[in-house]
Amino acid sequence: MMNVIYYRGKLFFERQAMPRVSREQTDLNRTAIENASARLFREKGFNGVSVADLMAAAGLTHGGFYGHFSSKDELAAAACAQAFSHASERWEKRVADAEDERSALQAIVDNYLAHKNITDIGNTCPGPSLAVDVAREPLDKPVHAAYLDGTRELLEVLASLCPASDAGTRRQTALAQWSTMVGAMMLARATRGDPLADEILEAARLHLTAHPAV
Repeated sequence: MMNVIYYRGKLFFERQAMPRVSREQTDLNRTAIENASARLFREKGFNGVSVADLMAAAGLTHGGFYGHFSSKDELAAAACAQAFSHASERWEKRVADAEDERSALQAIVDNYLAHKNITDIGNTCPGPSLAVDVAREPLDKPVHAAYLDGTRELLEVLASLCPASDAGTRRQTALAQWSTMVGAMMLARATRGDPLADEILEAARLHLTAHPAV
């Protein structure tokens, strides 16, 4: 912006300093970008949405992107981590609200494999939503580490609900449960619109809750 100054018969223009964005507002903007990106990456994939689209979804201008992230790769990792963090919070709340480990597992499985999650891709666990995209990324991309960390965090929750006494069995059970949940949701989404999608989810739910210590 410019101030116009009239002095001794001449016009002068003085550039105004742009107002500085507060640290609090900067943090809020970054969070908005991560939230919007976490949703859109799950819905459209990493290559299905541009930086301009992500910034617009956050209500910000494209030019402000590099004030928060050095690259789209960095944002993908941050968005992936945030999505897993939200999923972990939901699981931990269900565990806290449950009467015991078995009912906690039931609550997690029922919510995870709910029919509505077939189409509500942008607001659900990034495990199935981002698996294919992350698999296609080179191993040196930061999103791999974010996906691994998030997966390990959810596996720990599942392992804590296993009634087995030794850590090895709890770990194997959690891995089988996680693989079943993620795989079932991916297949249900691939077959959406057909009754087979709900059959897959129902079969997975019954297996997981009938065999809690597989």
